[in-house]
Amino acid sequence: MRKVAARFKVSKNTVQELVKRKREEGTLQPKPAKGGKPSQLSGYEHQIEEMVAEYPDYTLAEYCEYWEEKTGVRLSESAMCRFLQKQQLTVKKNTQEQPRSERNDAK
Repeated sequence: MRKVAARFKVSKNTVQELVKRKREEGTLQPKPAKGGKPSQLSGYEHQIEEMVAEYPDYTLAEYCEYWEEKTGVRLSESAMCRFLQKQQLTVKKNTQEQPRSERNDAK
C-alpha cells in the first residue's frame, strides 16, 4: 500500500479507504453529492411561476426587487437565475437597463 500511495502521491490512508470501499461496495465510483444549502425559494415554485408569467419581460434584477417587495426576502440575481433554471423558467433578455418604474411610465 505504501508503494501504491507513493506512486500516485496520495496518503496511505487514501489507498486503504479505496481498497475498503472496493471490497464493501464493489466499486470505486464517487458517491453522489449530498447536502448543500437549499434555495431560499424552495417551496415557492408556484409563486415564482406566476411571477414570471405575469411579468415575462422583467430582468433578473427586477425579479429580485419584486420578490423582496412581496416577501421581504432579499435575493441575489445569481440565486434567482439558478432557481429559474432549475424550474426551467426562461427569462426574456432585455438589453435596456431601465428600472421597472421607468418602463411602466413610458407606456
